[in-house]
Amino acid sequence: MSEDRVTPSSQTSSGVARPSTRAARLQMVRQLLAENVVTSQAQLSELLAREGFPVTQATMSRDLDEVNAAKTRMPDGTIAYAVADQVPLSNTTDGGSEARGEQQLSKVLTGLVVSVAHASNFVVVHTPSGAAQYVASVIDTRTIDGVLGTIAGDDTILIICSDDDTAVFRSQWLLKISSRA
Repeated sequence: MSEDRVTPSSQTSSGVARPSTRAARLQMVRQLLAENVVTSQAQLSELLAREGFPVTQATMSRDLDEVNAAKTRMPDGTIAYAVADQVPLSNTTDGGSEARGEQQLSKVLTGLVVSVAHASNFVVVHTPSGAAQYVASVIDTRTIDGVLGTIAGDDTILIICSDDDTAVFRSQWLLKISSRA
């Protein structure tokens, strides 16, 4: 009888435990590219190592290709890696990219959000039948401050926030951006 190998998990700087799997590593690559200006593979490799995902240069190249990352010119002229169709929605100093990200999210959410409510650190979003998983996926692919993740059914999404105040803020924010004409 052979023993199953258990892969150790890594604890991120934010305190979130992640398994040392390819899927977790790819998600971390997406997150790091959304939250940081990464100008080289060496810089990204260092950031990944800090998060518990040491990688070789070959793995880094494959991961960047897998997440559809490419070097692009930033508004300040810096050339850095970015994931296609992923605009950070975190509190950045560049209000232009935040506004652009909200505008893109608004285009998707308008007509798909029926109601928004909050309770404790949760936000509950109702959608037309069959749209909840799509809307949750759109939210999950963005980096939104204070949003830990989503759970979607057929017409209801549960958004888990880091605290009660964030849930209140994000429920009002979602209602506002999904109401734009």
